[in-house]
Amino acid sequence: MSISEIFKGALAEVRKSWGWFLALGIALMALGVLCIVKAQTATAFSILALGWVLMISALFWFVSAFLTFNGSLFFICLLNALIRGAVGYLLVRHPNAGAEGVTMVLAILFIVGGLFRIIGASVIKFPQWGLMVFAGLVSVGLGVFVIMNWSATSTFFVGIVIGVDLIFDGAALTAFAAAIRSLPGA
Repeated sequence: MSISEIFKGALAEVRKSWGWFLALGIALMALGVLCIVKAQTATAFSILALGWVLMISALFWFVSAFLTFNGSLFFICLLNALIRGAVGYLLVRHPNAGAEGVTMVLAILFIVGGLFRIIGASVIKFPQWGLMVFAGLVSVGLGVFVIMNWSATSTFFVGIVIGVDLIFDGAALTAFAAAIRSLPGA
């Protein structure tokens, strides 16, 4: 069986599943809108979920440190487990403080990422580089806005960011569903 035959078979299977991609895309967009509407709840839930995931992963690292590693690797895995466990516990115990920390990290990420986009686009000057500079300026502005209003934005900002991400993921899956449905048959 050649690679082109495998690709054609896989493409036919994906084409048959276009409805599932469409349904998933619509569901993700609806969930994203819900996250934006209930941003405080989405923020609190996401911080709590992150805390629990870190604590559960700490248990796995702790057990694996004793079962599989020795020497310095044992201590690295044990330290990893302790840090994950401590951070996870703090996020679950103090979700508002965790949201403030995550919000600050996101604000710094927006500022640094925006500056890199502005500088990179200005130096390389590829076609339509002005749009990249504009996107960088928006990112820097958003980061500065979040830092300037840090205590007020931390209760809802993470939920809004997650909601916007879900909406764009859902829109991409919906577009993918439309694209694979419109492909010609094999």
